[in-house]
Amino acid sequence: MDIKLIAIDLDGTLLNSRKCLSDHNREALISCIRKGIHIVPCTGRTVDGIPAEIKDIPGIRYAITTNGAVIEDMKENIVIDTRMLTCDLALELLRFVDSYRVMYDPYIERRGITESRFIDHLPEFALTPELQDLVRNTRDICPNIIEFVKKANKPVEKINLFFPDMEERAKLRAELEKRNDILVTSSISNNLEINALDATKGDAIIRLSSYLGISPSQTMGIGDGENDFTMILKAGVGVAMKNGSKELIEAADYVTETNDEDGVASAIRNLVLEMGI
Repeated sequence: MDIKLIAIDLDGTLLNSRKCLSDHNREALISCIRKGIHIVPCTGRTVDGIPAEIKDIPGIRYAITTNGAVIEDMKENIVIDTRMLTCDLALELLRFVDSYRVMYDPYIERRGITESRFIDHLPEFALTPELQDLVRNTRDICPNIIEFVKKANKPVEKINLFFPDMEERAKLRAELEKRNDILVTSSISNNLEINALDATKGDAIIRLSSYLGISPSQTMGIGDGENDFTMILKAGVGVAMKNGSKELIEAADYVTETNDEDGVASAIRNLVLEMGI
């Protein structure tokens, strides 16, 4: 299999349930890099949310973040491509979701923006301890999110929503999906993520591979969640984690082990390095 670029989701895929990179997965990534294969974190997180244990691996240079809203060259610290919500559209959406019982945070210039009423009550929004730590490390606190976004007057990479009530989540999702100017996805069971229409992981893989002179057929995407669906469909080879959604598994070309069983390393060994199990 002539793979030149592997785009890998982080949460539920490359990282285990403790949000850590296993030794086996790390070794598999390094083996690919030695063969000249681009390893690309492809995540709903911002680039600041990519763990240092991944970013510090020599040879990991490019990242697809906030579900495809931003493609970045981390070595040169430059943005290659963006597909973001306009400030006006983001403000409209934030004012709308504010009437629901939901924690919301827009992402601007690599950081999530939150308020004390959210960050001080994370357990109330059904966040695991590991996710609470991630949120605290990747958000900036302001007195009022909407006023902050209005004053900043900058494009928004993504709006993330956390729900304590699944009925409320379903109700808001139904309302948001009536619109034709945004894309609504999810990465975990109690969240929603709002992006610009063309901000998808799959489209970002195509754009980055074109930038690097790589054919889409030479790409591989590995993921587990709903926001990985376009990546699985548009990459040359789509790999789903065994812990992934039923729909993702059915759409994938290959199903690997779970994120707690070094599924990424297993897929790389069997499909790319051809080392067998």
